Amino acid sequence: QHRVDASDIVQDVLVDANRRIQAYLDDPAMPFHLWLRQMAKDRMIDAHRRHRGSAKRSVDREQRLLAKPQLDQSTVELAAQLCDAELTPAAAATMHELQARFEEAVEQLGEQDREIVLMRHFEHLSNQEVAQVLGLSEPAASMRYLRAIRRLRQLLGSAGEATDGDA
Repeated sequence: QHRVDASDIVQDVLVDANRRIQAYLDDPAMPFHLWLRQMAKDRMIDAHRRHRGSAKRSVDREQRLLAKPQLDQSTVELAAQLCDAELTPAAAATMHELQARFEEAVEQLGEQDREIVLMRHFEHLSNQEVAQVLGLSEPAASMRYLRAIRRLRQLLGSAGEATDGDA
């Protein structure tokens, strides 16, 4: 088996969606983008299972999900300054530190908490859409989201206190 590229998965999902579009149109059980998202999620799980079973590559060498690309730090800083001309070097450093703290805190969340935070804030799904994806009622999805945000706030607060105490 060969290494799977993200574009391979996207292509497979689009081909599969094209094959199944009439069935979706006949009985749309969920919004179209959630239907595509579910197909992509299923395809990624299948690809992961096949890839993990491959003897050609060790799972132990996998990188964590939020790993940063190996870029020269000056390149990253230059790109950040080009994106926001108003950003001073001190503000850029502060922004970088906050981003690192946030990523670390998100990694410490439980899987369900991390999933709901990422769906709401990075995929921009509504509470109703999150409830549908997770198979929950809307009040249950809201409660799970609030608990996840509280936990994230605690983690960020304790990370800030640890940083302040080191100074």
